[in-house]
Amino acid sequence: MIRISTLVGKGVQKAAQLRGGGSALPGLVVEKIDKQFLSRTLQSLPYGVVVISGTNGKTTTTKMVVELMRSQGLRVFTNRTGSNFTRGVAAALLEEVDSKGNLPADIAVVELDEAHAVHFVRQVAPRYCLLLNVLRDQLDRFGEIDYTAQLLHVIATHTTHGIVLNGDDPRLARSEFRTDTTAPIHYYGVNQHLAKLFPSDDAMRDGTTAPANRQAAYDVELYDMRNNDITFRFDQHDHTVTLKLKGSYNAQNAAGAIALTRCVLGERCDNSTMLTALAKVEPAFGRGETVTIHGHPCELVLVKNPSGFRLSLASFDPSQAATMIAINDQYADGRDMSWLWDVDFNSLRSTGVAMISGVRAFDMALRLQYDEVEAQQIIPNLKQALAEFLASNTDRPLRIYCTYTAMLTLRRELNTYTKVNTV
Repeated sequence: MIRISTLVGKGVQKAAQLRGGGSALPGLVVEKIDKQFLSRTLQSLPYGVVVISGTNGKTTTTKMVVELMRSQGLRVFTNRTGSNFTRGVAAALLEEVDSKGNLPADIAVVELDEAHAVHFVRQVAPRYCLLLNVLRDQLDRFGEIDYTAQLLHVIATHTTHGIVLNGDDPRLARSEFRTDTTAPIHYYGVNQHLAKLFPSDDAMRDGTTAPANRQAAYDVELYDMRNNDITFRFDQHDHTVTLKLKGSYNAQNAAGAIALTRCVLGERCDNSTMLTALAKVEPAFGRGETVTIHGHPCELVLVKNPSGFRLSLASFDPSQAATMIAINDQYADGRDMSWLWDVDFNSLRSTGVAMISGVRAFDMALRLQYDEVEAQQIIPNLKQALAEFLASNTDRPLRIYCTYTAMLTLRRELNTYTKVNTV
């Protein structure tokens, strides 16, 4: 059966490529005709499967983990396009397996949407998981935040060898989350003096800065940040790395990636090689990705919930770049945009926003008015808005905060001005 489903899937994949799209379609077809495809393909890997999930940071953290694992000599399979449903993993597998369904890899590191991860782990029990955070996201899909925590708990209970958790997230760190788990649990987190930079969903409401249910000790601690020079503490030593990845949130997720790598490799982990690899990691597809326009950097910053948008705004100096905000409300973005009212935009007051665009451009402009932030131009059409934004700001760096589908459109349009990587 595995040969038949693989050949059918590869055929659909080739046809989809000729039509210019449909990256997840082959995975959907294979899921329909062979419900055991994932488990049969992945169950024999020497180091098993790693699942990475959580509200924010999955794609970039997965990219970090993959590079750290490869630095240790492991052959790594991953769903590198960021298609984080089970059919996306199946489609990625079809690209890598041979005609007999054999996967040339030692370990699989897969990013999974919280809801789809539940279906995945019931087919393929992960040896390891890294759970990043629980934040309000896509209220129309997930509803209450505690429901998201329940989804991540299912992943943890199906994990067999090691669970790595953000020890500063109040829902992941509480003792109830450990109920029914059997694998050893490892924590990562931030030093107390950095806590105010990483507010939980609860902290954004009650005004506190200290993380709730803080663990007594972390396997890896984000100890200090000075621009892009990031210090991690583990094994009772400090290790400083200059990251190419910008933003405090990437430093926090890097601590999780280190903790997971050390959990998987144990004493075989070469720390020096691992940290050298971490320093070389570039931003993932559309997540802090930078291209050059008119001789200046143009940075895309993906935003999709209050915490993520707040952290992004806090990570950058608005006076150093012209700002554009592009907000869509398609299914992949989440249809409910009420979360924009929980973002503090005061940091943009002194500079204003050069351009607002997207399906919900006027909603975004109204939100900025309440924080007394000037919107210099409002053009809902993304192509027109981008052209005007670039033409009006030829003498300075650019930064575009955008929701997921807006990011896809903007990347496609930017490719007409400069080279944009396909992945």
